[in-house]
Amino acid sequence: MAEAAELPDWSPVEYIAYLQLLARMHLDERLRGKVDPADVVQETLLKAHQAREQCRGGTEAERVAWLRRILANTLTDLVRRFLDSDRRNVALERSLEDSLQQSSARLEQWLTDGQTPPDVQAERHESLVWLAGGLATLPDDQRQAIELRHLQGLGLGEIARQMGRSRASVAGLLRRGLDALRQRPGETAP
Repeated sequence: MAEAAELPDWSPVEYIAYLQLLARMHLDERLRGKVDPADVVQETLLKAHQAREQCRGGTEAERVAWLRRILANTLTDLVRRFLDSDRRNVALERSLEDSLQQSSARLEQWLTDGQTPPDVQAERHESLVWLAGGLATLPDDQRQAIELRHLQGLGLGEIARQMGRSRASVAGLLRRGLDALRQRPGETAP
């Protein structure tokens, strides 16, 4: 078993905004009033810290995948804790993990816009962290509109319905949110 001193110099804390983004997107609707995504991420990071010797990720992508698995387990535990009917649902954990992986892939696809060279992978992960941090700084309505459109792939009509706004209002939120991301220092927004 590896000792903590042998682990690469890597801290999952830098992924807080990224994990919060995924937690917001995948928190069961029935738990939204009971559980805050920030609390889910805090519990995830605590579990990651407690199990840090088990992290065998040699690359940043492998370490982030390890964090996503812990997040999926945490979300599954919350559903089981609060919703008795899902207490024995073994497929739930796998489904959440797959869903988190798909969301992460959509994030990467949005950032790369079709670029796939292998040497871009490290840059992608930095961009994911940058994007999640940028989304966290936006007003809630802009952040939600961008997440629904670009991360969940919903159309303007569906976003307007979910947010209780007009299509024109949603389009404005998307434009202002993307403009704010583009003006953020450090990276280039999509």
